[in-house]
Amino acid sequence: MDNENYKNRETAVLTEALNAIPNKINHIHLMGICGTAMASLAGMLKQKGYHITGSDQNIYPPMSDFLEGLSIPVQKGYRTENLSPRPDLVIVGNVITRQNPEAIELGLQNIPFLSMPQALGEFAIKDKTSIVISGTHGKTTTSSLVSHMLEKAGLDPGFMIGGMVNNFHSNFKVGKGPYFVVEGDEYDTAFFDKGPKFLHYRPKIVILTGIEFDHADIFRDLDHVVATFRRLIDIIPPDGLLIANKDDRIVMAEAERARCRVITYGLNGGSEWRAENIRNQDGMTHVDLIRQDTTYASLTTPLYGRYNISNLLSVAALSEYINIEKSALSEGCRTFKGVKRRQEVRGEKNGILVLDDFAHHPTAVEKTIDAVKERYRGRRLLAVFEPRSNSSRRNVFQEQYSRSFDRADLIFIPEPGMLEKIPLEERFSSKKLIEALKARGLNARSFIDSQQLLEAILGEARMGDVILVMSNGSFDNIHERLLERL
Repeated sequence: MDNENYKNRETAVLTEALNAIPNKINHIHLMGICGTAMASLAGMLKQKGYHITGSDQNIYPPMSDFLEGLSIPVQKGYRTENLSPRPDLVIVGNVITRQNPEAIELGLQNIPFLSMPQALGEFAIKDKTSIVISGTHGKTTTSSLVSHMLEKAGLDPGFMIGGMVNNFHSNFKVGKGPYFVVEGDEYDTAFFDKGPKFLHYRPKIVILTGIEFDHADIFRDLDHVVATFRRLIDIIPPDGLLIANKDDRIVMAEAERARCRVITYGLNGGSEWRAENIRNQDGMTHVDLIRQDTTYASLTTPLYGRYNISNLLSVAALSEYINIEKSALSEGCRTFKGVKRRQEVRGEKNGILVLDDFAHHPTAVEKTIDAVKERYRGRRLLAVFEPRSNSSRRNVFQEQYSRSFDRADLIFIPEPGMLEKIPLEERFSSKKLIEALKARGLNARSFIDSQQLLEAILGEARMGDVILVMSNGSFDNIHERLLERL
């Protein structure tokens, strides 16, 4: 079935299945259910009373444990029989290809289906004020902090976030309040809809943290990325709001096209919201928030690193706009417990601290290392990086990565896996990166696999060290293996 026919079928679903006969939808099947967003949507639909099933090729924690806890059955592997008994609706994750056996079966049977973003828009966001958190970096933490602040303000928000929020022990919430917070991903929607996910989220309020080139598997260049975010700005209604990072020149250039009010924030001056007197004490960050040259509030938060404080500014701007009491903002920031896999403490053994972070873009790697180095001053930092994402396994960032590790004391990088899926001339090389890092005077080593890397870390680690593990995957569970051996 070609893209146009799939799009026609999508339209038919919205018109017929969701509007005309909603009571006939009971059984919903999710293809690619173990993706973070797909698992969240599955949980939401389960709470709404639907019978949920799913299938996926890669089933591992934390999403596998999460779905098991919701009593949602997951079939390992994609097979035509997974669509029997026949579901009333199928939701197709963006990991699903046109050649997927279940996708082919969808084309043969008359089963209504939607993409994940479109389903989220219809089942969760439709009747709410949508707060979309977007940008190349910082979406997950910012979305989580916004949701926690709204909760502290008694507004019972709904949300869908690309990480497990520790305050809620979940990455989704249905919520009965007027707001729905969603992490607005620019990645493509589905194999039959190559537009960005965030176009389906009906944005009324948008926080835009920054725009950089990423997702080299689907975007040609930076101009292609910018054009995508331009589409998001264009669909914010005139009575909506854009909260824009003034420290990002691309964001500010594109913000000029907004039809709605624009509020700016930043750390480098000239913005409506800024931060002063940033200081660390007793494991907490203290900061004064300045709005239009007047002190708005003094906050304390466990968040650390300049980028996180910048994100906090955007949350403060949002809170003032929707008339949240300063006390709720302050309490939300103070009691925020963070997100799993974002500077997450996995454990400490024999005086050696192991952290886990999702960083994979070179800017995220650099800022995460900077933040950790500032937070744990005086301690050696061992940076362990797995080039696993679709972009990091390509050589598009080969040179930029060489400038991302300057503040690390020791650097450990394995050779990337799954390179056979990438053309030879486009492949990233850990060996070349190590050579470039050494040329900058850094202590860096590459390894064939995670086992060899693990042994090397254990041979180097000593009391007082901080081991920062960065990967957007499970990384062969190296965090727990490290803690066991330490």
